[in-house]
Parts: sequence; structure tokens; C-alpha cells
Amino acid sequence: MPRILLAIESTCDETAAAVITDDGIVLGECIATQTELHERFQGVVPEIAARAHLERILPVIDQALKQSGVAPCDLEAIAVATHPGLPGSLLVGLSAAKGLALAWNKPLVGINHVQAHIYACGIGKPESIFPCVGFVVSGGHTSLYHCESPAQWTYISGTIDDAAGEAFDKVAVMLGLPFPGGPQLSKLAEKGDPKAIAFPRPMLDDKKRLDFSFSGLKTAVRYRIAGVGKHTWGPSELPDQVRADIAASFQQAILDCLIGKSVQACKQVSVNRLCVGGGVASNRPFREQLAVACQRQQIELHIAPSELCTDNAVMGALAWEKIHLGQFDDLDLDAQPGLLRRR
Repeated sequence: MPRILLAIESTCDETAAAVITDDGIVLGECIATQTELHERFQGVVPEIAARAHLERILPVIDQALKQSGVAPCDLEAIAVATHPGLPGSLLVGLSAAKGLALAWNKPLVGINHVQAHIYACGIGKPESIFPCVGFVVSGGHTSLYHCESPAQWTYISGTIDDAAGEAFDKVAVMLGLPFPGGPQLSKLAEKGDPKAIAFPRPMLDDKKRLDFSFSGLKTAVRYRIAGVGKHTWGPSELPDQVRADIAASFQQAILDCLIGKSVQACKQVSVNRLCVGGGVASNRPFREQLAVACQRQQIELHIAPSELCTDNAVMGALAWEKIHLGQFDDLDLDAQPGLLRRR
């Protein structure tokens, strides 16, 4: 009889629940998105996200359980992402998890959302992905970690300003693209020439630092669109090919930085295995170019399946690592919104 847990995810704008066995089999899963709620604001509004989680959390959990055919009495534990994330969103998921743990008399396990993105690379695989360099690339995070084991990981470096996904979304707004901007920009980039514009690759040539910086690149795109000192173009006034070339050239600049620094990190910590997760990891050119770069450098590459790159509850399977170590949490467990470097 497999061991089974219920995992809950509500760190940002996806309300998700999954029922997962200890060998990585997903018995049931449900995700409720909020894209339509935030579209008019061109970004996630924390208060709206929290209210939407509150409305959807129990129906999502109920649907995941019904799909799995698992009764609450068959669960071994309740897992929930407690950090990092939006404060209100985190509290909705955590409160639901605490209530169910108390009502069903099940242990509670809090997990790190960022670490779970890395763990998603190995779900269902027969061999462990650890030790590795873990790389999380999303709308909120661009961070590198030295992951010695599922329970031992050390922050290496990250962005000093915008996350990569955040830069994608902001440039998409500049180009007049609909929300969510990142995927729309990547789609537009397919029609453009990635070599058309020589945008900067911030910090890529600095071999001593592994940090990322994308605010200057974002500004370079702004100047390219509107000119320096005076307005010359608006998004709707740009010729279609120019918009596509800007998108493609910007995307390539981002990818060059992500690939260069992640390969450099593997060399610096002397680990020849790279595991990549997060929303930007679903970007097709990124996956293809990173695979070529890792093959060239003889680095073993694991990228999370596309469906597990964006926020989901399946990656809550990370909780099994804590369960195997007997690490459970009390009902006074609290959310820690800004905790980005927790081991």
C-alpha cells in the first residue's frame, strides 16, 4: 500500500492541491488560475489574489481528493508551501492546511516553495537528482543554490534587482502585449531576429560574481522603443517586425545571462549536475539552448517538465523528504513571505 499525502500550494496566484504517493505518482491534482482577475492590472494584485485563494482553496482540495479516490483517513500528512510568497496568499493555504490537519488528525509539513521548484526536476525519477546546482527562474525568483541533498542547500547567488520572469512581463507591457506578458513575449519573439539588436548582457562577463541584473537591460529596451529624451514611438506605432525583433533580441539577452551564469555556477562549486525549475524554465528556446550548453560543458541537465514549471502542488512531493526524516511542524507554524535563502 503506497504512502499518500495531500499537498497545497497558494504562494502567489495559483490555487492548487495534489494527492501524491511517496514514489512520485500523482493520484489527483487540481489548479485554479487567476489570470482573468489580474489581466486589467497587467500584474498580480496581492489583495485580489488572497481573496481568490479564499474562495477557491476548499473546492480545489475537494476536487483533487475526489479525482484521487483517496479518503482523508488514508493520508499520511498534509503538506503546504509556507515560504516565500505573497503574505495573504500564503496564509490562505496555510490556514486550510492547519484546519485539515487538525480535523483529520494528520501531521503538518511546511515546505519551501523555491526548493520545491528544484525538487520538481526529479519527481518520479528512479535516481536522485542530488547533489546538484539548483536554478529557479520565475516571475519572482532568479536564484542559484548548491543543493547537497534534499535537506541541505546553500544560496549561491541571485538577481540584485528584477527576476528574469519579472523583466519578461515588464518588457511585454512596453510592447503592448496582453497579460500574462512573459509567454506572449516569447510567442512574439518567434517571429523576430534574436541578433537584430545588440542589447546588453548585464554582468555576464564578470567571472567573479554569479549575480544577475536585468533592470539595465529593461531600460535599454525602453529607450529602444521610445527613444532617449523624447517620445518617438508607442507600442502600437512600432512596425510589427520591429516589435518582433525587439522581443527576440531581448529574450536572447536574458537567456544568454541565465545560461552563462548557471554553467559558471556549476564550475565554481565543482558540481556537474544542473537542475532547473520555475515558470521561465518552460521557455522552449531556454530549454534547448541550455541543453546544448550543458552538453558542451559535460554537465548533466535536469529541467522540470513544462507542466511542473509554473506553480503547482505536485512539487509539494518535497514534503516526503521531511517526512522520511521525521520532520513535522506544529500548528503554530507561520508563513514567512520573504524567506528566500532558507536552507
